[in-house]
Amino acid sequence: MFIVLLGQVKIMKECLFAFILAACFAAVPVRAAEVLAPDALAKSVTDEVLAVIRADKDIQSGSQKKLLDLVETKVLPHFDFTRMVQLAMGRNWRQASAEQQKALTGEFRTLLVRTYTAAFTQYKNRTVEYRPLRLAPDETDVTVKSLVQQPGGQPVAVDYSMERTDKGWKVYNVKIEGISLVENYRNTFNSEVQKNGVDGLIKALAEKNKTLAQVSQK
Repeated sequence: MFIVLLGQVKIMKECLFAFILAACFAAVPVRAAEVLAPDALAKSVTDEVLAVIRADKDIQSGSQKKLLDLVETKVLPHFDFTRMVQLAMGRNWRQASAEQQKALTGEFRTLLVRTYTAAFTQYKNRTVEYRPLRLAPDETDVTVKSLVQQPGGQPVAVDYSMERTDKGWKVYNVKIEGISLVENYRNTFNSEVQKNGVDGLIKALAEKNKTLAQVSQK
């Protein structure tokens, strides 16, 4: 679940608006009576996604369509984008109408996908170690800790905040070397809302998505 995180550690430290596509989860069907523990889920699906990336010749050749399909089917179902945006917005979330909240969540989701899809193949040869997680039967909010091993470098600590829902475990925040994804968003989102309101933030995200879409088509 680490693929696009490694290359972004420096960016997160230098840039407040560091958009990270945080994990690579496979679309694992979950029956009501069988919910994988979050650390077990992370490990199994990381291996599966890396196998796809390493084996797919179109992805290796830089196929944007294949990469987008991979993200849509195996990553996005396991993120709670609404909660991520809500946490990033803080008290400003309550100022947004239901329509604005929906628009914010949609633009945020699109931005993460478009920003980091192209980075997937860069980290196919990294390995990830997940720390054992002691999960109480009634626990619904946990942190899955991992170490991403880098050839010739120090391992990178990546922690995933996950919540148990009726649809399985969902990621709602990521920390890389202690730096929170949501907190980085909050600084920029609050600044934009203060200057241009909620609609201004939606417009800024939409414009960024439009620019990224044009770049990906070149």
